[in-house]
Amino acid sequence: MSTILKHSRVARISVSRNARSLATPAASRPSTLNRPSFTETLTEGPSLDDFISGNVSERVVLGNTNTPRLPSYLKTSIPTGASFNKIKKDLRGLGLHTVCEEARCPNIGDCWGGKDGATLEDSKRAATATIMLMGDTCTRGCRFCSVKTSKNPPPLDPHEPENTAEAISRWGLGYIVLTSVDRDDLADSGAHHFAETIRRIKQKAPHILVEALTGDMAGNLDHVSVVAKSGLDVYAHNVETVEALTPFVRDRRATFRQSLTVLARAKQDGVRVTKTSIMLGVGETEDQVKDALRELRKVDVDVVTFGQYMRPTKKHMKVDRYVEPTEFDHWKQTAQDMGFLYVASGPLVRSSYKAGEYFIENVLRKKGAEKRAQSIIVQHAKTDSKAFT
Repeated sequence: MSTILKHSRVARISVSRNARSLATPAASRPSTLNRPSFTETLTEGPSLDDFISGNVSERVVLGNTNTPRLPSYLKTSIPTGASFNKIKKDLRGLGLHTVCEEARCPNIGDCWGGKDGATLEDSKRAATATIMLMGDTCTRGCRFCSVKTSKNPPPLDPHEPENTAEAISRWGLGYIVLTSVDRDDLADSGAHHFAETIRRIKQKAPHILVEALTGDMAGNLDHVSVVAKSGLDVYAHNVETVEALTPFVRDRRATFRQSLTVLARAKQDGVRVTKTSIMLGVGETEDQVKDALRELRKVDVDVVTFGQYMRPTKKHMKVDRYVEPTEFDHWKQTAQDMGFLYVASGPLVRSSYKAGEYFIENVLRKKGAEKRAQSIIVQHAKTDSKAFT
């Protein structure tokens, strides 16, 4: 009897759990009887002619409308060309890195592509590649840069100086830019590795002009001198932004004043041309930019470039504003009036942009010719004086 009652209770429980009470309304389902079909919706919507003419009553806006929209003058085409493909192939074959790729530079097609309509050899001579030494991982975390970061990057490749020199001599370029990640994990910040690469290039191809775009060497000016005295032609170090914004834009180990001392030491060590770069659109004011230019002239910097800050990813600092091309023209004129040897200024200009290299190459070759001419004059003067005696 107890067994029968037990089964009866279980049956009632299971029924109560599965059965719906009469007071519980059934789940309502949307009726599809009055909903228009897809064909009807498509027919009643705008036609192809409406889209072509721009006469569309409603538009769907995608993305965040609160941030500045990318202007048309900052949009670039997909890189192509024989020179571009040749440089990329050589880089892959030798396992080298470029800041052009690592920092997602918008000018990569322009700089690597050379001249439009020119032969491959002419395009190679016109092309500019910026080799990034000491790996692709930086020990610093600047808020504008997309290069990978780590406290302990992989060790240096001892074959890199030779491979880099071989690649550059193979391309037949007339002007090359060498840069590097910051290596605070190394005792000399990589200065000797950098200098050895420059010496190898000059040994293999002495006609090539070399620009070195270095970090601040952790403020050690002796290490700055190691690179400055290696036989390079242009010493570049970027201040990146105005002094007031430096702590918010660059890694906290970098300071505006420390960058000035680096550029000043390079000049003291006999470098013919020193160069730096400033990003606009990060929140700077006009007075702050003018102050930065005055400080750069005090340490005899020859070349300055201005470019628009472009946010590489959503993890990086936001763009404050997109600077109009007319404002870049204004800063070009302002810097020239202050006495800079050359100024490259434009939305897509970067510190290694090829327009600057064209000018600097001519300046350096002119200076070299003047130096040789002066040497000849001095030699003739000595010969004449001996003849009279």
